[in-house]
Amino acid sequence: MSKTVLIGSQWGDEGKGKIIDVLTANVDWVVRYQGGNNAGHTVEIGDQKYVLHLTPSGILREDCKCVIGNGLVVDIIGLVEELSELVERGIKLDDRLFISDRAHMVLQYHKELDGAKEGNRGEGEKIGTTKRGIGPAYIDKADRIGLRLGDILEDDFLEMVRTQAEAKNKVLAGMGAKEVDIEKLQDQVKEAADYLRPFICDTIPLLHEAVQNDDEILFEGAQGVMLDVDFGTYPFVTSSSTGAGGAPAGSGIPPNAIDRVVGIVKAYTTRVGGGPFPTELHDEMGAHIAKVGNEFGATTGRPRRCGWFDGVVARYSAMVGGINEWALMKLDVLDAVETIRVCVAYECDGERLTTVPASIRKLERCKPVYEDFKGWNTPTTGCTSWDELPDQAQKYVQYLEKLTGVKVSILSVGPKRSSTLLLGKS
Repeated sequence: MSKTVLIGSQWGDEGKGKIIDVLTANVDWVVRYQGGNNAGHTVEIGDQKYVLHLTPSGILREDCKCVIGNGLVVDIIGLVEELSELVERGIKLDDRLFISDRAHMVLQYHKELDGAKEGNRGEGEKIGTTKRGIGPAYIDKADRIGLRLGDILEDDFLEMVRTQAEAKNKVLAGMGAKEVDIEKLQDQVKEAADYLRPFICDTIPLLHEAVQNDDEILFEGAQGVMLDVDFGTYPFVTSSSTGAGGAPAGSGIPPNAIDRVVGIVKAYTTRVGGGPFPTELHDEMGAHIAKVGNEFGATTGRPRRCGWFDGVVARYSAMVGGINEWALMKLDVLDAVETIRVCVAYECDGERLTTVPASIRKLERCKPVYEDFKGWNTPTTGCTSWDELPDQAQKYVQYLEKLTGVKVSILSVGPKRSSTLLLGKS
């Protein structure tokens, strides 16, 4: 049985939620291993739509067990709201959801700090943070002062919250920002803690037993490789390791247990927030892709910036993440595009680049080198097999495979579960 890591291979929002839902049909466990509720995975089942921010997408499969791993920073109030809505919609959580006692918490003072820091940045310096408190929570983790989910099990938990909140209020006051109402925070935190307490446990033995039993495990990443704190377009990145390497660190499973890495990649490219985006389109074509692709962030609702497929980014992500299969999303969005452009390299300061430079200033100077590809001008949304795809659509997929050196094993031509073509593993 495979131990699969599923990661975004661009700047996030590639459609991981749908593919995770498809793959969980035969999976025993789904493990979320990094990030927080700054990510949103959208899953459509029939006429029902679910947007999950912290809960692993496998929760929508009644036989699947789900783990919120130690690598996350968890907004406990937001998580309770999310879980309560799932229960109201008939999803059972008992004996299926396990929350690591080593995962760190996001509390209201983290959000206030996040917003204040972003607000103090000058134009052109804004990161585009969701202001959900993710970065400040990871700062507390690295500074070894963070509160973890396991602290909820301690008798003096609310005093720990008060101590931290008092210290953070001094910082907020110094920034001229809104201070946190500590009494209100304690009341909210107590209610959330009471709800979550039954789900909190040491998840590491559970997962090691699952590995020993050769269970099918899917490790669910959030955001994308280009937002990785080490390998992304720093500083316009998130605060965690979004790639496949984050799965062992964020879950406690050994690295040699992973035997499959599936990269999610759109048939074009999108990005939310600030930072360089070499293939971004500022014309009618960009607007067309955004409209047809319904390109709005699942978490923030912000419009996504749209551009042509960036082969440099895809190759780099495959190299960094050890990706051996693509799940190619939203091919149908290009159905009515006459000429499709694909970035095969960058031109920068007279040099041709075939990988993503570390320097953000250099990347901002990069100009895409394009090759043009004839479109197919035929709907693909009704296709249920490879053979039903238009010839030009097949050629486009094969072209991207050759360009990136990775085979497409899953192809999506619409948002529904049924509009997913399983082409086989590479």
